[in-house]
Amino acid sequence: MNNRKLTLHFILRWVLILTSGLLILGIAGGVWLYAQLHNSLPQLNGQLSLAGLSDRVTIQRDGLGIPTIHGTNRLDVAHATGFVHAQDRFFQMDLLRRVAAGELAEIVGIAALPKDRAARIHRFRTRAREVLPTFPETDQTLIARYTNGVNAGLSALAAPPFEYLLLRTTPQPWQPEDTLLVIYAMYLDLQGREAKRESFYGIMHDVLPAELFAFLAPPGTEWDAPLQGLVFSTPAPPGPEVLDLRRQPPTPLAENDQPFRHTDETVATGSNNWAVTGSETAHGSALLADDMHLGLSVPNIWYRVSLVYPADNGQERQITGATLPGAPAIVVGSNGHVAWGLTNSQGDWNDLVLLTSPMDDPETYLTPEGPRRFQQVQETIAVKDAADDILTIRETHWGPVYDTDHQGRLRALRWVAHDQEAVNLGLLRLETATTVDQAMTVAQQTGVPAQNFVVADADGHIGWTILGPIPRRFGHSGRTPQIWADGSRGWDGWLQPAEYPRIVDPLSGRLWTANARVVSSEWLAKIGYGGYRLGARAQQIRDALITMEGPDEQDMLALQLDDRALFLSRWQDLLLTVLTPETLDDNSSRRELRHYVENWGGRAAVDSVGYRLVRNFRGAVSNRVFTPLVVACIQADEHFNYDWIRQQEGPLWRLITEQPQNLLDSRYSDWQQLLLAGVDDVLEQQANEGSDLTTYTWGAHNTSRIDHPFSRFVPWLEAWLDMPDIALPGDINMPRVQTPTAGASQRMVVSPGREEQGIFHMPAGQSGHPLSPHYRDGHQAWVQGRPSAFLPGSPVNTLTLIPTPTEGRQTP
Repeated sequence: MNNRKLTLHFILRWVLILTSGLLILGIAGGVWLYAQLHNSLPQLNGQLSLAGLSDRVTIQRDGLGIPTIHGTNRLDVAHATGFVHAQDRFFQMDLLRRVAAGELAEIVGIAALPKDRAARIHRFRTRAREVLPTFPETDQTLIARYTNGVNAGLSALAAPPFEYLLLRTTPQPWQPEDTLLVIYAMYLDLQGREAKRESFYGIMHDVLPAELFAFLAPPGTEWDAPLQGLVFSTPAPPGPEVLDLRRQPPTPLAENDQPFRHTDETVATGSNNWAVTGSETAHGSALLADDMHLGLSVPNIWYRVSLVYPADNGQERQITGATLPGAPAIVVGSNGHVAWGLTNSQGDWNDLVLLTSPMDDPETYLTPEGPRRFQQVQETIAVKDAADDILTIRETHWGPVYDTDHQGRLRALRWVAHDQEAVNLGLLRLETATTVDQAMTVAQQTGVPAQNFVVADADGHIGWTILGPIPRRFGHSGRTPQIWADGSRGWDGWLQPAEYPRIVDPLSGRLWTANARVVSSEWLAKIGYGGYRLGARAQQIRDALITMEGPDEQDMLALQLDDRALFLSRWQDLLLTVLTPETLDDNSSRRELRHYVENWGGRAAVDSVGYRLVRNFRGAVSNRVFTPLVVACIQADEHFNYDWIRQQEGPLWRLITEQPQNLLDSRYSDWQQLLLAGVDDVLEQQANEGSDLTTYTWGAHNTSRIDHPFSRFVPWLEAWLDMPDIALPGDINMPRVQTPTAGASQRMVVSPGREEQGIFHMPAGQSGHPLSPHYRDGHQAWVQGRPSAFLPGSPVNTLTLIPTPTEGRQTP
């Protein structure tokens, strides 16, 4: 017995020792981890010596961590901008360059390989290296100084950003070409999927009767609100001589045959901007409003900054706005003389070229100059913890071989992004522009993804044009894939600034864009059709602006937050007419649904059950109406998605109001039966989601998921890394665009010369470090739409960068 007690005592003693040891190791590990995280925070105060500066630079941060950078020259300011970008956002910058270059797998592993292979066919790193030496020497020097600042900021951190600790890798230094890669990353984000839309148009063109294709893919609808030209009308539905569904068996409604596959990639990107001339505002100064809609993540894509340095006349110049980490220029903002904002233009900036080969030589393809051989290029993709991947790319006269179509034909991609004109530092020239005309000329010579550029100046003028390169297309509209081999179609250089469409000081005193069609006729032919959005959002903005009398900054913010459901109001009326007393007899679910629809509130409000029901009703009816009309497209290509055809509301509304019998699926006796089936689809969807109608609110669906890239892979970090999940108002076809993962990446309202009255907020916070007080401190203002200042506030932290003693001026 005594031996047993001794043995038990011995075991307990060693268990205690081991447990204590593990506890000590755990505590030590936690202390070490916290120390590493804390050491990767940026330096906010004091003095730091940097090589390469010509004079001291002061970085003052306000209560939200927004820096104001004071320097004696633009190069030193660029150096310091690189420094603060790296200190606050280096991992985000690294992801941007890797996304564009197709180099994510090098740090993430094999899971990123498909994304890398898709990006690598564009060979953007090679293009960046080739294009950079063609820049003006002054721009090359500025990029070099920015690059030095980035690497100095990274080196000044006592530990690398925390993401590299989790990835078990080391951050690589910034290269000058990487600044071009972040611009290419925006090309991928804003234009990289547009070839898919052209492909879908090609399928519809090839497999549907011409009259049906024209009806289902109209160039516009009654919702159009262009700045120039007229509203487009939807063509009439084709008659039974073209298509008669009553003579065909019912179309299967299997899930795989649905013509809509609603995803964030079809709705995420967009934007609003508008301007009002000084003669129409409350204070007599022109007003500009801008909110860019993108996919939302942590940290936010934009980084706020104010740059202060002497102008040529010796006076102080201050430029304030949003930058893209990785690049030294203000993307949207104000310089005190002009203020500018951007929305994605949705023009046609790429074309799919059908390739033809001689029968006896599949290794060649035909061009206007005769047969050419495909050029083979091999790209090596490094993969973490795995062997390198070798990607063979076939290059053509027009661009890389991109894919094969539904008939197995090879297609090359002709894309603005592949040309030298695609990227430059033209945005820097906006810092010195003083008038609308000067700013518009700069915009027309800037190399970025083409944007609707709206500008206001301190003299009260406003203007619109396209910012970015416009190809000179000939022989075709670019809407569907075409053969270019005979030379009758293609691109012939680039438009010059004098050829760009532009509007200055319209009679209404107002300009607006919202990713919809802006112009008509010759101007539209120049911009092309790139899938511009339904005009409902633009129309709601236009109508609100026209009725405003003497608007000010607060009125502009209120319009950015406008969640009125004007687009769906006629669908609410329709749904109520479908729910007749006869259809409600002995059906309590339909009666309850009608109650909520009657009291929907007319807004995309978080507590509205009726809004969600009306919205779902439109979606259900769309599926039932369009499935038999486009089923041939789905059969030709299982990836076909009619949701990419953005003017679908035109044909849909004509069909359900005119109710042509020949275009009604034979499974229904009449259109009323189809609409009622749509009602039951809504109820079935609600039941399948396990929700009671009383809690089936719009907010329950439209709950934000604004996450850090790591949280999806390390779920236990979600609470620490992600923004809180919050029910948000807003939707797609209204000014307050909001989905769970996309929405306003910033909101800005500013009058040039009155910046102190301006408004700016954005989701998440200024810092990308979760231990920083500025990781999420601006988020609630964005959620609530609460006005926050455009200009940075009073300094809270001050860091002075000084040249090393052997460089620049000697400093004490």
